[in-house]
Amino acid sequence: MFRKSLLLLTLALGLVSIARAQKLPTATKLLDIQAGGEFIYGHSDYSTQLKGYGFYGTIDFKPHFGVVLDYHQANGVNQIYERTYEVGGRYVRHYGRFGPYIKGEYGRGVFNFPPTYSGYCCSNLAYNLFAAGGGVDYSVRRSINVRVDAEYQDWRSGLLLPHGLTPYLGTVGVAYHFH
Repeated sequence: MFRKSLLLLTLALGLVSIARAQKLPTATKLLDIQAGGEFIYGHSDYSTQLKGYGFYGTIDFKPHFGVVLDYHQANGVNQIYERTYEVGGRYVRHYGRFGPYIKGEYGRGVFNFPPTYSGYCCSNLAYNLFAAGGGVDYSVRRSINVRVDAEYQDWRSGLLLPHGLTPYLGTVGVAYHFH
C-alpha cells in the first residue's frame, strides 16, 4: 500500500511539470514608451566644439526592438549651429536596471553657416543625414530613466560643403518612462 501511494505521488508530481502548471500573465504591455530631454556636447567639422540640448523618445514594440526619435540643437562658435531631426530603429537588452542599446537613424539636418562663408549673417542649408550610435538607459526609479548616449552623423552635404559634415555627439539625459 505504501509503495503504491509513493508511486502515485511521484507520478502526480511528474505530471505537474509536464502539464506546465505555471500561471500565465493576465495582461502584457504592448508598448514601452519614454520621452526626455538631454544636454549635448560634441565636435563638428566646422566648429571645434558643440554644446546644446535635445529631446528624445523611444517606443519599444517588442522586448528588444523599437523606434527612436531624436531632436538635437548643437551650437558652436561664430553663430554656427547644427540642428537635426532623426528617426530610426534601436535594439535594446535589459540587465536589471541597465538597458544598453544600439541605434541607426535617418533624418534631416540644418547647418547654419558663419557670416564669413555666405557674405551675410546666418544663412543655412538643410541636408539629409545618416546616424549611428548607442548608449545605456539606467532606471533610477520605475518612471525615471537616465541616459548616456553617443552618436556619429554623416551628412549628405553635396557641393556647398566639399568636406561634408561628420559630427559626433555625446549626450546625457533624463526621461519619463510611461507605464
